[in-house]
Amino acid sequence: MSLALITGSCGLVGAESVRLFHEKGFDIIGIDNNQRKYFFGKDGDNNWVKSNLIQNYKKYDHYSIDIRNYGKLEKIFKKYKKKIKVIIHNAAQPSHDWALKKPQVDFDINAKGTLNLLELTKTYCPDSPFIFMSTNKVYGDNPNKLPLVEKKTRWEIKSNHKFYNGITENMNIDNAVHSFFGVSKTYADLLVQEYGKNIGLRTVCFRAGCITGPLHSGTKLHGFLSFLVKTIIKNKRYNLIGYKGKQVRDNIHSEDLVGCFWEYYKKPKRGEFYNIGGGRKSNCSIIEAINYVEEKMNLKVKKIYIKNNRVGDHIWYISDMKKFKKHYPKWKQKFSTTGILDELINK
Repeated sequence: MSLALITGSCGLVGAESVRLFHEKGFDIIGIDNNQRKYFFGKDGDNNWVKSNLIQNYKKYDHYSIDIRNYGKLEKIFKKYKKKIKVIIHNAAQPSHDWALKKPQVDFDINAKGTLNLLELTKTYCPDSPFIFMSTNKVYGDNPNKLPLVEKKTRWEIKSNHKFYNGITENMNIDNAVHSFFGVSKTYADLLVQEYGKNIGLRTVCFRAGCITGPLHSGTKLHGFLSFLVKTIIKNKRYNLIGYKGKQVRDNIHSEDLVGCFWEYYKKPKRGEFYNIGGGRKSNCSIIEAINYVEEKMNLKVKKIYIKNNRVGDHIWYISDMKKFKKHYPKWKQKFSTTGILDELINK
């Protein structure tokens, strides 16, 4: 028996991970206590995903455990030990705004929860690849210091700039303003790297931009494209927070992202980290996303512009995936932003 232990299994990336690894023949241990409902209210409730997973995947076993609870996690690791062939850690507090209100809770979930899982992996299944869902927010607002140019519907960077094809892993994480969420995820990101470099675990961090897909329970504070499409169709209005709504988001479909996980699982490295996202194939500004939905749905959206941006928010961010593609050339990106939006509209 080969087991995949997946935290945040009812979230967007977690559920996609369940689907793929179940298809590959794994039994699944899903860990998710529906904290999204606590963070974001009924819009964030992912019990509908849990029901679907239990109903559709016969080898899925669900545990409603908080990753801060070391003792309860240890019972699972102690029971299955080396039968656990891969750990996919997606569980997190994912919101800038929420973290600012409750930084201790945010840090405990994102940092301590990750430390718990790394320690248990080291003790009970040290040969198993450990895949961590990190974030581009580890770079703080350093991307905003790039020489950006304002255009009609977006901010952009000159075509001769070294980061035109996307920001690489060489971007500095220091000398920047980070959100509290960015700080807790950076701590976890560095821990994951050091358990690979110092201890020898097969660990990897995927620093993603905006992740999206039809399994997303998008909310006001998290889930950009999903929430945008849902709000526009329902209310025909949308709040654009800061930067005139021209801030550029790089969008990767959860299916493409989990495809990266699979390639890494087959050929794991130690203490590695990758920028991962839509890249030049899949990105848009908020205004561009609204315009597309307006045209596609034949409706008019009331745009409400809010001058002040969120702390640590990026004006322009596109991921350069060159490093990952070099290490894992079999991975192919399927989805563009328009393809993602079409899927969300037709959901």
